[in-house]
Amino acid sequence: MRTSRRASILAAASLTLSLALPAAAEAQTTVDYVALGDSYSSGGGVGSYIDAACRRSELAYPSLLAAELGAELAFEACFGATAEDLIAGQLDALDHDTDLVTLTVGGNDVDWNKAIVSCMVPAHDCTGDIERSERLAQEELPALLDALYTEIGARSPNAEVYVLGYPRLFSAEDACDAFGLISAVEQRRMNEGADTLSDAIEAAALAHGFVYVDVRDRFEGHAVCDDDAWLHGLTYPVGDSYHPKSAGHAEGYLPALTAAL
Repeated sequence: MRTSRRASILAAASLTLSLALPAAAEAQTTVDYVALGDSYSSGGGVGSYIDAACRRSELAYPSLLAAELGAELAFEACFGATAEDLIAGQLDALDHDTDLVTLTVGGNDVDWNKAIVSCMVPAHDCTGDIERSERLAQEELPALLDALYTEIGARSPNAEVYVLGYPRLFSAEDACDAFGLISAVEQRRMNEGADTLSDAIEAAALAHGFVYVDVRDRFEGHAVCDDDAWLHGLTYPVGDSYHPKSAGHAEGYLPALTAAL
């Protein structure tokens, strides 16, 4: 069944991109699409929210992808969500008819935001906080993701599942963000931590037969402090800080995902 579901999704994507299709593909039914995850899926930091509590945005990549595919979207992603939060609530949207699932999750499970905040404290060495997040990513996150991915597979056995990663946040060229409080050395160290998190997410996704979508190359040259940044630096309200801008979804996440499709 996974093969036929994938064919349906591919057909919808091909129609959107105006590619030539065989006649049989033109009769495909609407794709049943469920978007799970945290703020990087909900669109936190983008604005144009259709759900203020979860910061679900019509400019986030799930909304954009659903529009391109003409898919029926169940938009469940929510700001601040952890792997356990997905199991506790978001997965209720899945069933045997689900064709396509996308998600980002893991950053909140390893307290990545706390490590970033720690690096903004003047005269504070945040290395220990970054190392703690890395330990959580290596030692605790795999089990959390295994439980989550097992549930996703059980509830939507016919779906194609695409797990999207996180970008490196910083250009790491100088201390240009947060009033110069995050040094280039700290930025490079946080980028290394982001790679550790990505490695853990990728390994867990592949172990379950899911497709891992790495967005780090897409965001290269568009990090915080780059001239054409697709990520917010320190902002007010602070909840939008270090999240993708609308360009991060439209030019970063969406093309990476459609390429994987």
